[in-house]
Amino acid sequence: MDTATALLIADLVGVAVFAASGASAGVGKRLDIFGVVFLGAVAALGGGVFRDVVIGDFPPLAFADWRYSVTAAVTALVVFFFHPQLARIRRTVLVLDAAGLGLFTAAGTLKALDFQVPIVGACIIGMMTGIGGGLLRDLLTAQIPLVLRREIYAVASMLAAAVVVIGHRLGVQDLALLVGAAALTFVVRVTAVMRDWSAPVAREQ
Repeated sequence: MDTATALLIADLVGVAVFAASGASAGVGKRLDIFGVVFLGAVAALGGGVFRDVVIGDFPPLAFADWRYSVTAAVTALVVFFFHPQLARIRRTVLVLDAAGLGLFTAAGTLKALDFQVPIVGACIIGMMTGIGGGLLRDLLTAQIPLVLRREIYAVASMLAAAVVVIGHRLGVQDLALLVGAAALTFVVRVTAVMRDWSAPVAREQ
């Protein structure tokens, strides 16, 4: 499998996972079918659109390639019609979300590097690719974004981006970086959920 194919698969898997996350939030807020699909699409495609706009890749891949929007819409519809069954596998959804976070972050960072973005900027773009959709999802559902709360989420994403840029500098193959960084993010995120790790917050007076 070449790098381009691996990046496409990683992107589409991430799209499906985050579409499911966004659609689940829409179901929880009692949105209608359009609202659920729209929220799923925003959660799935928002990070990638941000990435492509920032690096100057027009039109954004989410709009240029029909597979992205169709994957997001179909996944959201599945969640809408089968959410009672999906609600029973919340732990599985959390695991998939962790996998999607790693895949999106790694793929976003690699694409930024391919467009000659400096390493610090590539890390930021990679992180925003990973967390951007969830950020928009939470804002649209009137919640404090998950990435701004105590959970180890954005930190795990930034760690993956850092691994990608360091590995890229050392000449590691892109496919190996994609798999390694995604796996690292997955392990950190899942471990944080299982052990209830959280980032420090300011002490109250």
